[in-house]
Amino acid sequence: MSKIAVFPGSFDPITKGHESVIKRAIPLFDKIIVAIGENQNKASFFPVDKRINWIKHVFRNCPSVDVAVYQGLTVEYCKIVKAEYILRGLRTSADFEFERSIGQINKQLYPEIETIFLLTTPEFSALNSSIVRDIVRHGGNASDFVPDGVLK
Repeated sequence: MSKIAVFPGSFDPITKGHESVIKRAIPLFDKIIVAIGENQNKASFFPVDKRINWIKHVFRNCPSVDVAVYQGLTVEYCKIVKAEYILRGLRTSADFEFERSIGQINKQLYPEIETIFLLTTPEFSALNSSIVRDIVRHGGNASDFVPDGVLK
């Protein structure tokens, strides 16, 4: 059986931190699905088709990385794609507490799921998509914070 991981998020936009986590996870799984969650209660800054194209571009040379869009509970999506792992990046202890709670609930909802945490590398620990959006929204240059080809 293949080891399939889902890396859920808004990726609005994908950052160098996301890229780093995914690239470091590639040897651990047969397939990683970068899953863009659509949340009707949360307005996106960048259109979903643009985010899909950016992710495909960033991982164009990584055949084990796919991109998909889903709605609803992440664990329900994991069941559909037969993923047994949820991949999450941790920047801070606050991230850990938040992600631990979600991981424990996900385990109750879908006992077969395992949540795998990878620490972000130190240079990306302060980086998140909200910061990048603020830079872009105010006309700044965010190219140092996103992978090559994103925001072009």
